[in-house]
Amino acid sequence: MRLYEVVYILDPALEETAVDTKLEKFHALATSQGGEVAAVDHWGIRQLAYVVKKQRNGYYVVAQFTAAVEALPEFERLLKLDDEVLRYLLVLNEGEPTNGQSVFEDVPERVQRSGDPDDGDEEEEEEDADDANSPPEFAGARGRRRRMEGPRITLLNFKDVSTLSRFVTEQGKILPKRTTKVTAAFQRQLGRAVKRARYLSLLPYTGGHEG
Repeated sequence: MRLYEVVYILDPALEETAVDTKLEKFHALATSQGGEVAAVDHWGIRQLAYVVKKQRNGYYVVAQFTAAVEALPEFERLLKLDDEVLRYLLVLNEGEPTNGQSVFEDVPERVQRSGDPDDGDEEEEEEDADDANSPPEFAGARGRRRRMEGPRITLLNFKDVSTLSRFVTEQGKILPKRTTKVTAAFQRQLGRAVKRARYLSLLPYTGGHEG
């Protein structure tokens, strides 16, 4: 048994009772070989980043469940046959919460570049002002003297639109590592998270994407 997460985008015309009935049917099949539902989070109706099956809005539900891999093909077949499922994404859960928030370190750290003495207050304030406008993961990218780091991202959630948007340009391109100064491992996580968010119409593929 492994823990899976599925994000559903359902027809926004569905009543909540109809959504619950549909989810019960889906999850009964997914857990038919001894699994169990761990969490179900109704996000409700949200505007899509681009049109999906002629819909501009979708009813989002995030569910986590344990399941045997043998039960998943029939589960996914049922989802594909249901016309009221606009789109879905089934992935292994790696600790991401259902609410779409990333996980950050509890305590921000001020990182002093090795070998750099304390500079004047004026220079420090200048650096801090630059860093205040930067996302936590790459705050202080200029870092000529010292860097002020915000809380580091310990677990990037592909459903966290606000955080992902900081690493994407207005044209929809992922900022390169040489700009954000993140690690190669984080850049790979970022690329995967952005692809998933785009597929779920949480982020557009390009600026002004309508199709």
